[in-house]
Amino acid sequence: MLPLPTGEFQAYLFDCDGTIVDSMPQHFTAWQRSLAEWGCEFPEDLFLAWAGRPIADIIVDLNLRHGLAMPVAEVAARREALYQDLLPTAGGIPEVLAHIDDAHGRIPFAVVSGSVRESVVASLDALGILDRFDVLVCAGEYARPKPDPEPFLRAAELLGVPAHACLVFEDADLGIEAATAAGMASVRVPQPRRG
Repeated sequence: MLPLPTGEFQAYLFDCDGTIVDSMPQHFTAWQRSLAEWGCEFPEDLFLAWAGRPIADIIVDLNLRHGLAMPVAEVAARREALYQDLLPTAGGIPEVLAHIDDAHGRIPFAVVSGSVRESVVASLDALGILDRFDVLVCAGEYARPKPDPEPFLRAAELLGVPAHACLVFEDADLGIEAATAAGMASVRVPQPRRG
């Protein structure tokens, strides 16, 4: 099990992709396939650096970087459809699932994600744990994405828990920055080793 910082936490806030669900390979493949249709490159190091950002923001920035005019909604929908097709091959992150099992029923949980609600619900449902989360805060439900603290602060507000009493589980740098900016303790979830 992942070691947690000391403290009396009143809520756990989890990122979804790469934190609860080992879905980063599926997301990367969906990006590669959808962007290839437009002749757009998205190297893995940039994909990982931008982890946690909303899909639409990534497409806008890739258009700017490559001088392209990919239709944001169309590419986002295509990428999401490809991801949904790949989702059955994703598993859970055992160290995080152990904390969910251990603390479920004692303190409230929220998911705070840069993915759209449809994707988050599908991911959690695939693992059979959707019902464990009291609140979902997803892309399109906040004005400023991670590394801004707004998504985490929104989740704390919806749970009725002060920000300083929340513990964030995150795999991405942008998420850790957002948690810190929100005044929340955090646990970095390491990426699973790929054999």
